[in-house]
Amino acid sequence: MEFFLVTVLNSLSYGLLLFMLSSGLTLIFSMMGVLNFAHASFYMLGAYLAYQVGYFTGFWPALFLAPILVGAFGAVVERYGLRTVHKFGHVAELLFTFGLAYVIEEVVHLIWGRAPVDYRVPASLDFTIFTIFTTKYPAYRAFMMAISVSMLVVLYLLLTRTRVGLIVQASLTHPDMVEALGHNVPRVFMFVFAGGAALAGLAGVLGGNLFITEPGMAFAVGTIIFVVVVFGGMGSLPGAFVASLFIGTIQTFSVALDYSFINFLQFVGFEISQNSIFYGLSTITLSQLAPVLPYLLLVLMLIFRPSGLMGNRET
Repeated sequence: MEFFLVTVLNSLSYGLLLFMLSSGLTLIFSMMGVLNFAHASFYMLGAYLAYQVGYFTGFWPALFLAPILVGAFGAVVERYGLRTVHKFGHVAELLFTFGLAYVIEEVVHLIWGRAPVDYRVPASLDFTIFTIFTTKYPAYRAFMMAISVSMLVVLYLLLTRTRVGLIVQASLTHPDMVEALGHNVPRVFMFVFAGGAALAGLAGVLGGNLFITEPGMAFAVGTIIFVVVVFGGMGSLPGAFVASLFIGTIQTFSVALDYSFINFLQFVGFEISQNSIFYGLSTITLSQLAPVLPYLLLVLMLIFRPSGLMGNRET
């Protein structure tokens, strides 16, 4: 029971971090139709800027300043980069964001080097919030989950209950009418892209000190983000939320459970000979399969439901 409860909490914290990352990418794609390959790089920038700003001001000012700085950088990217290549189609946008990811990584190498930086959990949150049997659960993970859930609620209310959210959604479906009402649609899209980048930056601020802040962190989570977005349904925030929790749970439990197929066969009373051609495959453990499982789930989803969990198939 102790192992199960602790693993469930770790699954929730990791899944909510994935949602914080994927929500920005989902927001950008649903509103602008841009599949941003540099989104994970904004996550990395958030972690590094939080480390740098926090070095001078402490963690709490960095928690607010770093996402704002990443969002401002995202606005510049959209205004002077994506908007310029938009007229050449989606392929040009993909190539632009793909190249931007490499440029950001090289800039990080130039400024902070190739080694991990010493970005740690703040002392004010470095304590045990509660104990599960004999396991002490850190307060920082609970704080990260609270921020993620709060972000989900605020994002939902902003898009569905405010005038700003109505303008943003109308700009997607009826841009000419929105312009006729006096709103600047390109500026709306710029703020949407900046908001998505800021969400990725916030995930970097919270996840950078929980994991490792180093130049390869964008590549480590970049592919998982796209798995979450496609699995949940392109452009669907509820789908991204469910997919984040599901994939976070699958990965966390598969890493924690060091069982193989041969253990299951032995449990049901069946033995495989060591001379069998299947013996080597049966000894592969779940923890060894953990990095591959999200992609296997993605393949199954694309086979049986290409639109994703909550996505809508275009006609």
